[in-house]
Amino acid sequence: MTDHQRQTPVPMTTGQAGVISTLATQLRVDSIRCSTRAGSGHPTSSLSAADLMAVLLERHLRYDWDRPSLPNNDHLIFSKGHASPLLYSMYRAVGVVGEDELINTYRQFGSRLEGHPTPALPWVDVATGSLGQGLPDAVGVCLAGRYLDRLPYHTWVLCGDSELAEGSIWEALDKAAYYRLGNLTAVVDVNRLGQDGPTELQWDMDRYARRVEAFGAHALVIDGHDLAAIDEALTRARSDPDQPTVILAKTIKGKGVPEVEDKNGWHGKALPPDMAERAVAGLGGPGSLQITTALPEPGTPAITPDPQAAVTLPRWEVGDKVATRAAFGAAVSALAARPEVVVLDGEVGNSTHAGEFKNAAPERYFEMFIAEQQLIASAVGLSVRGYVAFASSFAAFLISRPFDFIRMAGVSEASIRLVGTHAGVEIGQDGPSQMALEDIAAMRAVHTSTVLYPADAPATARLVHTMADTAGISYLRATRGAYPVIYGPDETFPLGGCKIHNAGPDDEVALIGAGVTLHECLTAAGHLADAGIKARVIDLYSIKPIDVDTLRRTCLETGGRIVVAEDHYPEGGIGSAVLEALASTNTPELHIALLAVKGLPTSGEPQDLLDAAGISAHHIVAAARSLIGA
Repeated sequence: MTDHQRQTPVPMTTGQAGVISTLATQLRVDSIRCSTRAGSGHPTSSLSAADLMAVLLERHLRYDWDRPSLPNNDHLIFSKGHASPLLYSMYRAVGVVGEDELINTYRQFGSRLEGHPTPALPWVDVATGSLGQGLPDAVGVCLAGRYLDRLPYHTWVLCGDSELAEGSIWEALDKAAYYRLGNLTAVVDVNRLGQDGPTELQWDMDRYARRVEAFGAHALVIDGHDLAAIDEALTRARSDPDQPTVILAKTIKGKGVPEVEDKNGWHGKALPPDMAERAVAGLGGPGSLQITTALPEPGTPAITPDPQAAVTLPRWEVGDKVATRAAFGAAVSALAARPEVVVLDGEVGNSTHAGEFKNAAPERYFEMFIAEQQLIASAVGLSVRGYVAFASSFAAFLISRPFDFIRMAGVSEASIRLVGTHAGVEIGQDGPSQMALEDIAAMRAVHTSTVLYPADAPATARLVHTMADTAGISYLRATRGAYPVIYGPDETFPLGGCKIHNAGPDDEVALIGAGVTLHECLTAAGHLADAGIKARVIDLYSIKPIDVDTLRRTCLETGGRIVVAEDHYPEGGIGSAVLEALASTNTPELHIALLAVKGLPTSGEPQDLLDAAGISAHHIVAAARSLIGA
């Protein structure tokens, strides 16, 4: 078959239509069987989309199932992840999942066929199930295809009509249109019924189409059970290389089972065994059709990763005053020497300094504007294609607004790098709406996360370099203001480590800080020394993982007297991390003072705000004196 024939399939023959009809029926039967056997699942949401996926699988998807990592494979993402019975039934139809596994292990403990898809299966790119995320993730995959890999693979996304109420869907379409992602097709299963009654627009296909077109995508309205119409729409979806397509397919929820067709109250419910038996019999019984999908044309990505490429990090002299956000910009720009490194920003690149990467590698810099959900999703999608993606914005917005996307990236066990700047009360006059004071707690709670908070420019540069090769979700918190360089250019900052200053055998107290409060701790230690009190300072630049051994040894060597100062709310922050690390029968006697932001800050000068929050040097001195006196 020539490339032209693959791009424009010939019209379906009667025989092909018959095979697809048989396949759709088998997908319905298997969706019923596996969910009824499990006693849970979403069969009706699977039944409505069976015809759509049968045509896609047999006629349009180009995929080598034996080589899921093949660069030119198409991508299929179930944004409506609850329709997993349908997806797994498709896997059975192509021969990569056996009948026994599908029917007898779906949703069972230890099975890879989980209630919602995860990349535990090699054919699943991203975990879905939190609605409104599959399409945004696909935008990142398509950015890679068009601008980085420069390969003609297509990304197909099955969406539900309920998730079109999510703003993230429209962020995705907006950015897909902006970046001219004609390699993206969303197929929306408009089955009218959600979990608790009719959807917002039900079957008002014209309103759906107008919304889609308003965001710059091409809208195709079809009957989602007309095989010829589905085939024509999927063919047309590939025809415009510069515009994404949304196929709005009017379907019937529960299609093929008259007892539940278009009936409310069946969402997320497996058919009872007696009803399932009648439904399967009515559909003709279990099938054994196995199909062969078209293989992709051979192709090699335009970019070849080079993790061993020489990277020359910037250097600073001890005493220089540098903002760690500026150090991030300089360090990530140095990483441009590695062709797989990509940077995304949320329209604040001139403040985060991520924009400096644009000067070094403009073709690998993507502006997501003020769309933080799409910012994270694009990074996840790029990671699917093997790119080392850094996403940056102000910490308050980078973490809080798209937190569910970060959480789901953890479920996917994706590897992305997040850099949040302008954190804490230290940012000053902008006031509390701009102050990230919850970000450390949020990021510590994410599966696979690494949380870093460097105090100076060399530490930042080294940690940014390390993040590029760190699996999972790494987060670096950066300050707005400029602070003195305290480390030489050859210092190392391993994950899970810390730096100890002024330690001695007669230390009476330990002062623990990170980022801005590390400088306050160093100042406080100087004041205590002037008063004859010996205090060591710990730079806890790695908050997760944390240096448990050093913390326990510090307890032994200081009589258990520790002051923690952090520019963060007390719940879940650095103090919590320290206490959790010390929560063991092996921990000696502990006397700890936790200084954190315990009230709502206001606008003001940074030093005034640190002082008002009770985390400045003189408060640290007072806390240390109190512990020693006690």
